[in-house]
Amino acid sequence: MSWLADTLRHYPEIAVFLSLGIGYWVGGKSYKGFSLGAVTATLLAAIAIGQLHITISPNVKSVFFLMFLFAVGYGVGPQFVRGIAKDGLPQALFSVVQCVLCLAAPIIAAKLAGYSVGTAAGLFAGSQTISASMGLATDAINRLGLPADQSKALLDAMPTAYAVSYIFGTVGSAVLLATLGPRLLRIDLVAACKEYEASLGGTTELGGAGQAWHRYELRAYRIVADSLAVGKTVSQLEALEPEGTRLFIERIRRGSTIQEATLDYALQPDDVIAVAGPRDQLVSLLGAKEAGASSSDSQVVSVRATKAQEIDDPELLAVPAEGVDVYVTSKAVDGKTLLELSKLPAARGVFLRKIKRGPTETPIPVLPNTKLLRGDTVTIVGRTQDTTAAAKALGVIDRPTAVTDVAFVSLAITVGALVGAVVIKAAGVPITLSTAGGALIAGIVFGWLRAIHPTFGRIPEPTVWFMNSVGLNVFIAVVGITAGPGFVSGLRELGVSLFLWGIFATSLPLILGMLIAKYVFRFHPAILLGVCAGARTTTAALGMVCDAAKSQIPGLGYTVTYAVGNTLLTIWGMVIVMILA
Repeated sequence: MSWLADTLRHYPEIAVFLSLGIGYWVGGKSYKGFSLGAVTATLLAAIAIGQLHITISPNVKSVFFLMFLFAVGYGVGPQFVRGIAKDGLPQALFSVVQCVLCLAAPIIAAKLAGYSVGTAAGLFAGSQTISASMGLATDAINRLGLPADQSKALLDAMPTAYAVSYIFGTVGSAVLLATLGPRLLRIDLVAACKEYEASLGGTTELGGAGQAWHRYELRAYRIVADSLAVGKTVSQLEALEPEGTRLFIERIRRGSTIQEATLDYALQPDDVIAVAGPRDQLVSLLGAKEAGASSSDSQVVSVRATKAQEIDDPELLAVPAEGVDVYVTSKAVDGKTLLELSKLPAARGVFLRKIKRGPTETPIPVLPNTKLLRGDTVTIVGRTQDTTAAAKALGVIDRPTAVTDVAFVSLAITVGALVGAVVIKAAGVPITLSTAGGALIAGIVFGWLRAIHPTFGRIPEPTVWFMNSVGLNVFIAVVGITAGPGFVSGLRELGVSLFLWGIFATSLPLILGMLIAKYVFRFHPAILLGVCAGARTTTAALGMVCDAAKSQIPGLGYTVTYAVGNTLLTIWGMVIVMILA
């Protein structure tokens, strides 16, 4: 053990990786749904290792923290700008109100309890589960011009307060929103989500990856001599289907010849057509007439019922098809409903499988009146030529790649950090964004530009995850190792009272926020709790709310508020130091 301690002191980089290894391993474990998470587990591991009095250069945490903040801004940029500028404005304004409450409660607690600036910053970060704020708080404390020993005491107090208040900050916020919230607001969450879903014109999505049942199919049918399809073109035949039906003729066999269907192609008896569409529509509109049904009944069900015979034609059904992710950038489709988009020429033969929105990739329900936004990622399926045409109308195909535009990332962080490094004195008080704040804003700006012009700044999803997760946790590891020696004494001195004040700082803003969301902003009950979860950037709470609602509808209120909340709560780390100092 003596050899290990000496080695870690001599090679502090090993201590950092040891903290990460233990933190990610422990943080990945859960008990009855509760998990410490990688950040808290890494902090606790680093604090334990820090008892060996290991010295690490502060430049290490600065480099990784800038990388982390840029990735945060890059991810939230499109939704942040949209929330401020367009129809997400009420949600963005609510997020600002919620964030102000989240700042006020820890300040009140720190004033009443007589806590130091460092303890207050840690209390804020833990109770609001925004570990990124500690980086900006660190910068702000270092700029106070205090003697080195006083600055170190404040900085060492921060992770202690964070660790003590974080547990209730995570678990408590999820329980408050998902369990207490519906009772406090008198909301029947399941019924509200069903009502909201109905207003969007749809029902619960079924099927998908990992299931034997799939929503979309391709089937072959032979046109019989007395069918209404005889003599009609492909476009005329597709137009005969009832409103809301999306069946498309993809290929046609005439004799021994197979060709791709064109809209002006006229059908003849004995032609075999490959029809693509949702399984339920294929069954109800092209299935055999039920026994006992009258001729008029069959006409109501479908103009082609019993006039087309389903057959097995493997060669005809061997249609080149693909499922691709498309990054939505087109201004023409921004804010349009899926029902409106389905009527565009480029939508023919294409089916939408899922929508992901925001940096947390929140799943958005695929319903007729769901609006598609720039910055969304949609998964579409269909013939290769159809998906290519649809992707061109929506934005760009987001094909998997491992290549990151490192020049873009590095220069963008450089520009943001240089802007943040500028110090302006007002009445003798230095005002600055700090390099960390500048990197965050650079990420927002360049992330938004990337959503509009996806020809530059490519950062694959695994790289964004690495910058987000590892960037933050390296910073946390260095903070924990540095603060380790003073952690035990700080916990012994403030432990119980700090935990109780953490409950206060977590609960009060959430309870007030839910009441304001209902009675002032009047959000629909189905999305109200999702709005609150987003403003507090608590993904765990959103998961519990969606489970309680038995629906993904609450996620519709999460993305804009998350983007605004994640930005403001991070900046509050600097603000709380400025206010209390």
